[in-house]
This record gives sequence, structure tokens and C-alpha cells, in this order.
Amino acid sequence: MKHVEDFYIIYQYQNPDLKFTKRVYLATDDPSVFNDTRTKYPDYVFYGDTAVAESAQMNSRFRAGSLKGVLLDLHFLSLCDYLVCTVSSQFCRVAYEAMQQYVVDGSWRIQSIDDIYYFGGQSSHYQRAVISHKNIWPGELSFERGDIIKTEGNHWDGFSQGSHTKNGTSGLYPSYKTEDIINIVKMYTYPEVKIEDADV
Repeated sequence: MKHVEDFYIIYQYQNPDLKFTKRVYLATDDPSVFNDTRTKYPDYVFYGDTAVAESAQMNSRFRAGSLKGVLLDLHFLSLCDYLVCTVSSQFCRVAYEAMQQYVVDGSWRIQSIDDIYYFGGQSSHYQRAVISHKNIWPGELSFERGDIIKTEGNHWDGFSQGSHTKNGTSGLYPSYKTEDIINIVKMYTYPEVKIEDADV
């Protein structure tokens, strides 16, 4: 709940005169989470369906009712302002991707609690070192400013796992000493399509 609380602290700061209810949509396969969170966080209103959580149990997971519950959860999660979830789960990634159709820029609207965003079959994720790093502990990666690191995962403790593209060494490194390399490609703009003022 830390990331949810952080979201609402920032939201309150950005909207100091606004009175609002802190709402959370829970999607889980553990029905006990609903009572647990309502007890621990009385200042929040929690939404979700315990029947959906129960239908996600291993003995009923592959039934039609369970599929309907999954689709409902995905739909409602995609309508949320902010997602806190395990990006390693296909479920969370689908909700995040569906969210993109409702917002102009949803890139900041997710906080993973286990891994960085990825999808199966994607190109490798590279980062550029912006600050040199000399390993202090065994298992740490050393690099110079400008070196390229192939990122293999974020540990969410200030360190990421990766391998050096020049010398092949791998290990942990301070995440803040690197930046993502974004591949920008030209997109076809369809110049043959004429837009009339009435179409806009």
C-alpha cells in the first residue's frame, strides 16, 4: 500500500482544495486480502469482488465464470488513475496496456512491485551509463560514463541487474547511474490523407 499512499499524498499536494475519497480497486486471487486491507486501511474505500478472487483459485481457475471475473477486473483496472501491481504478471501488463486507450500519456501511471515493464518477444532493454561506477562488492558491475548496459531487471532496492555490452561482465549496479536508451523511429504520417476543417 506504500505506493498507493504515495500516489494520494502527491494527488492531495497537487489538489490542495479538493475533497476526495481515497479509492482502491483490488484485483487478487486471495479473497482474504479484502478484509485484511479494509481493516488495516480504514481511510480507504476498497472495490473488488471476493467471488472473482475465489473463482481464481486453482480448482476453478479454468471455468467460464473465472474468465468473466478476470475480464471484469482487467476492465476496471484499466479505468484506474494509477496501477500498483506485479508487472511480471501478464494480468497487470494487460491492464496497463488497456489503460493507454483512455489517457494521453499513461507512462507514469504504473508502479511495479517486482519488475520493469516488458513484454514477451521484445527487443533487449538497454541503458546508458550517465555516471561511472566502480564495483564495491562482489557481484557488482563496473562501468564508465557512456557505456551501454543490457538491463535484465530492476530489484527495486536502488539496484538493477545487467550485463556490460563491451566486456560481457554482469552484476548489480546502481539504477540512478544509468538512463534508458529509447529507440525513436519515424512514423508514417499519411500525407495523402487530407483533413478537412469539418473533420476536426
